Parts: sequence; C-alpha cells; structure tokens
Amino acid sequence: MIQYECLHHVSLTVTNLEKAKHFYSNILCLKEIQRPNFDFPGAWYDIEGQQLHLIVLPTSQTIRHNKRLSSREGHFALRVKDYDATLNWLKSKDVEILEKPKSMSGFAQIFCADPDGNLIELNVEQTDL
Repeated sequence: MIQYECLHHVSLTVTNLEKAKHFYSNILCLKEIQRPNFDFPGAWYDIEGQQLHLIVLPTSQTIRHNKRLSSREGHFALRVKDYDATLNWLKSKDVEILEKPKSMSGFAQIFCADPDGNLIELNVEQTDL
C-alpha cells in the first residue's frame, strides 16, 4: 500500500513564460520561489507548502486549444479564504471567470484560466460564504 504525506507539486506547461509569470504572480498573487537551473525555462511557486511548477513547452500535448472555461476539464484547485474578495479581485483584473457559488460539490467555486488555457479552480466551503 502507498502512504502519502501530501501533494508536493503540480506542473503545467505554458508557451510564454513572461505572460504566465505575470498571471500567477500578479493576478493569482502566488509567491515565486527559487528554481533549479534546468536547461529549459520555467518558474516555481509556493502555495502554502506545496508547489506549482511552470514548464515552457510550446509543443506540449496538454495545452488546451479551446480556451473556453469549463469546470469539467482538467484543472487544479486552490482553497481561498474569502470567496467574495477573490471574485472581486479577479473581476478588477478583467479575468474571465466561471462562477459556481452553489456547486453540488459542496464548494463555492470560481474557475479561471491562465494565458495558455490551464484551468484553475478557486474555492471555499459553501458554509464560508
């Protein structure tokens, strides 16, 4: 049997590192951390002890061609402290969002996408609204 300690990181491919870094640093407010000096470009971010790794690979087969927001496509989810504050922040930055405040999941969800169409869910327990 496998015993887990935690989710360590999620890796996403991107095509334009500067656009991606702007989104993750300035829109999602994640803290960039030191990354090993790999022979390919990318960036790493800390998310409360777990990590998000961006890898530049324009030929990636995981880049979504249809950038339409969908809660059913592959995504990663971040728990936020305040649904309304997060929603207002994203709207103030003109980020396209898909709101699901009464999702059957039990989470109040906000979906958005980075410049390459990687989907991100931001959520809180519905009782936290």
